[in-house]
Amino acid sequence: MQKILIIEDEASIADTIVYALKSEGFDPVWCATGTAGLERCNAGDMDLVILDIGLPDASGIEICKAIRSTSPLPVIFLTSRSSELDRVVGLEIGADDYVGKPFSPRELAARVKAVLRRTASAAAATPPAPAAAPAQVAVSDDTATPFHIDKERMHITYFDTALDLTKCEFRLLATLVAHPGRIYSRDMLKEIAWDDPAFSLDRTVDTHIKTLRIKLRAVRPDIDPIETRRGFGYALRSSW
Repeated sequence: MQKILIIEDEASIADTIVYALKSEGFDPVWCATGTAGLERCNAGDMDLVILDIGLPDASGIEICKAIRSTSPLPVIFLTSRSSELDRVVGLEIGADDYVGKPFSPRELAARVKAVLRRTASAAAATPPAPAAAPAQVAVSDDTATPFHIDKERMHITYFDTALDLTKCEFRLLATLVAHPGRIYSRDMLKEIAWDDPAFSLDRTVDTHIKTLRIKLRAVRPDIDPIETRRGFGYALRSSW
């Protein structure tokens, strides 16, 4: 049985999650504080963490950072906050998914399964050996990519060329640029880019990625910086 660590201070919510996960064949373990949750993580026997952002002793963001500093353990954020900033920050620091309260216990269990499948497949996948070393291109700043992001003005340049982006395009591209090589599923990108992801579809994400590629190729037609990882999602290329 896969062990799922629940770090949640509200007993009623934790009980609901424990019941839902047990019903799906998981072995849930509950900790009511971030400190206790970190200690349990350090035991090294967990398969995934469901982490509440609003904890009594520490921010869930800080707890996630601490987990990520020592472990690739999958993390699903659970929170009543729904602002764009919370979603972006949570995913950028390494969370694998994001579920807002109130939530459906069955949906949460389904997301746990999806994240575990995704991480297991990614770990098992062996990338093919490259035929040749990737071409080296000049970069325009110190981020090791040719992108520069001005979050204050919601402005992105690519090879020193300003990109004309919509709000959703900016959010999508900024997320990919923040972690080159990291794969983002369509569901994760919907959570980030749309104010209400329930009204967006997978093909909506695909359409926006296609538009982004057109705008990027207009600057450098010889490079496709956004990679499609079939069955998983999208990632920014990690080699430049």
